[in-house]
Amino acid sequence: MTSPENFPATGRLSAPAAGTLLITNVRPYGEGEPVNVLVRDGFIESVNADADASADRVVDGEGHVLLPGLVDMHVHLREPGREDTETIETGSRAAAKGGFTAVFTMANTMPVMDQPIIAESVWAKGQALGVCDVHPVGSITKGLEGKTITEFGMMKNSDAKVRMFSDDGKCVQDPQIMRRALEYAKGQDVLLAQHAEDSRMTEGAVAHEGEVAARLGLRGWPRVAEESIVARDALLARDYGNRMHICHASTTGTVELLKWAKGQDIPLTAEVTPHHLMLTDEKIADYDGLFRVNPPLREEHDALALRDALLDGTIDCVATDHAPHGSEDKCVEFEHAKPGMLGLESSLAVIAKVFVESGLADWRFVARVMSERPAEITRLPGHGRPIAVGEPANLTIVDPQRPWTSDVEHLASKAENNPYAGEDFNARVTHTFLRGTLTYDVAADESAAE
Repeated sequence: MTSPENFPATGRLSAPAAGTLLITNVRPYGEGEPVNVLVRDGFIESVNADADASADRVVDGEGHVLLPGLVDMHVHLREPGREDTETIETGSRAAAKGGFTAVFTMANTMPVMDQPIIAESVWAKGQALGVCDVHPVGSITKGLEGKTITEFGMMKNSDAKVRMFSDDGKCVQDPQIMRRALEYAKGQDVLLAQHAEDSRMTEGAVAHEGEVAARLGLRGWPRVAEESIVARDALLARDYGNRMHICHASTTGTVELLKWAKGQDIPLTAEVTPHHLMLTDEKIADYDGLFRVNPPLREEHDALALRDALLDGTIDCVATDHAPHGSEDKCVEFEHAKPGMLGLESSLAVIAKVFVESGLADWRFVARVMSERPAEITRLPGHGRPIAVGEPANLTIVDPQRPWTSDVEHLASKAENNPYAGEDFNARVTHTFLRGTLTYDVAADESAAE
């Protein structure tokens, strides 16, 4: 069995739960007959334990689905700088409620996460809480200004062990800067994640450029603004050889470009958000700022193309782009609303509804796109691992038939900009475990809400 001493830690990980945990009556990946999983000191000791095995704590899985803990490589936890909308603590609790055991929080904080000391502070706070591993993402350029490359090496070698860099919220517009960043990143073996948006084509734009925006009199945001950067960066990744990741892919054209790039063996990966898979620009018909997001909600054929791309692996994974905002930034005219939506607490339910309940995919697929691939892309040890003997007990239990309605009254997040309020779902996370420690229990949550 792997031990804490030789487990490949990232920074100083919070200690695994000491003692034993028995998770009874669960079906790994939703397959086969229920089994009992025995965890000792934070690691899986058996996936076929006796139901009456001695343990310090017993959790009854009630025949539900057991998945590896989810990994989100794109969230905004707002700390430091906007703790009025989210904090590392509230964001971690929202993540655990959604089944996540690791998240990557983007660099567009105040101050920007462009120095080791800021990243180390975020990492240390997350580990002190011990609810979810919060990995800071460093900015590609200092101050997100697109001019001077950040010291990737210093941030990678800091206590935070930064492994991904992104100016998300802004695009690295200058191709020469991106080229130099790729060359530097290759030497440090870190991942670059691009917010693909040519801002020269989106100035003043607030909604997808299509029939809905035209009818509403809103400035349109063309697909080509995204696709032109995806094409450019695919070619840069091809010529300079470093891993490149496309954030929040949103168009049919981006899917075609990703297919081409992967056919050329270019080291390019991509993510899609739950809201781009489920929602379309018809949602903005009432000028509700809740549905303003960057990139904007697109048309039905874009959502269908994104679903197909996730199914066939053209798009690698799901990432929420969890973006908390206060009511003062959302309850305004549509064009003045800040872009972004909550996602951590509802993402698994959305993916289950779109793919599993429709019959398009199974729970193995959910594990792949919401846990395994994000961990592989970020080269994150200890997460996205098989449910097997010797593996860290980063796990989540999902009841696939526990009807619930999303709202804004019972969120763990500090913000309330929930695009799924009023939406009915079936799948619900009942328990989350981080290295054997119970970080979320739906029964306790529901009891506290009464």
